[in-house]
Amino acid sequence: MTSDELARLGEELGIDVVGAAAAEPYAETERLIRERRARGLFADMRFTMAQPEVSCHPETLLPGARTVVSAALCYYAPGPARGAGEGRLPRYTWADHYAELRVKLEALGERLGGRYRVLVDENQHVDREGAARAGIGFYGKNTLLITRTHGSWVVLGTLVTDVEVEPSQPLELDCGSCTLCIEACPTGALDDPGVVDSTKCLSYWTQAPAPIPEPYREDLGTQVYGCDICQDVCPWNRGVEKRRAGERVPEGAEPVVSLLDWLQVPDEELRDRYDRLYFPRNDPRYLRRNALVAAGNSADTSLVDAVRPYAESDDPLLREHAEWALARLDGGAS
Repeated sequence: MTSDELARLGEELGIDVVGAAAAEPYAETERLIRERRARGLFADMRFTMAQPEVSCHPETLLPGARTVVSAALCYYAPGPARGAGEGRLPRYTWADHYAELRVKLEALGERLGGRYRVLVDENQHVDREGAARAGIGFYGKNTLLITRTHGSWVVLGTLVTDVEVEPSQPLELDCGSCTLCIEACPTGALDDPGVVDSTKCLSYWTQAPAPIPEPYREDLGTQVYGCDICQDVCPWNRGVEKRRAGERVPEGAEPVVSLLDWLQVPDEELRDRYDRLYFPRNDPRYLRRNALVAAGNSADTSLVDAVRPYAESDDPLLREHAEWALARLDGGAS
């Protein structure tokens, strides 16, 4: 199959960008993962960094693998203004776009024929490196993959196949002299361009199995999960934002959440409702921890009654964040 034929097939299936590269080792990526892991830049994250001997070797993911087909699906939609007592979710979580891309890649595998394996949001493959090799996009200084037409507002997925597909041309693009993402990051997590120091990354701390460091709590604002700051300021994203400005938020999407809800619903309900998100050991107390920080930053004193029970909790994690939130909401009084 030629790269043009692959592009047409991807368009038929509703994939925004698709490309192919040979199923070969990602030697430089493996070296960088090992180096950055040794420097402690991944904190305690595992994901694709845990086993680079697997995730950087797509040729081992399928017997007879010949081609890595990479795909991107744009998830950008304009969101509503945050209301009183609400927290924000990052755009990629508003709906399960990974599930949508997984279905499209399965259909692509069927159309290609041969044997194939689909990997979407899985630890066995470094999707960004495969996508960069396949011309889907280029690495930004914020480490995200930036596509020509959809910026970094994309989820990525991979199909490894034993069918030979003509390799696509990598994009000869970069960020140039732009440093907006570096300047916008409130914690300095991007001070080394192209490298994220996870120990300073707000998105990491919303998913970490530990207290959020006090110096970073105010920087989170009312974000209850993840962080979009470096994407919000990226010039490559302005085009898609303008093109989609008139679109409605997809049905079922969840740009904002009720902080009261996150603090009061039963554990099982909170866990099941957000099973598409990663949080340590699927324990909803980490989502409640995030909601307590957001409540403290909200200036909404109507949340005090929902926060106060956590300040009296036997759980030291939740008690610490609740006490911090109360101190910001009303000085711990009333």
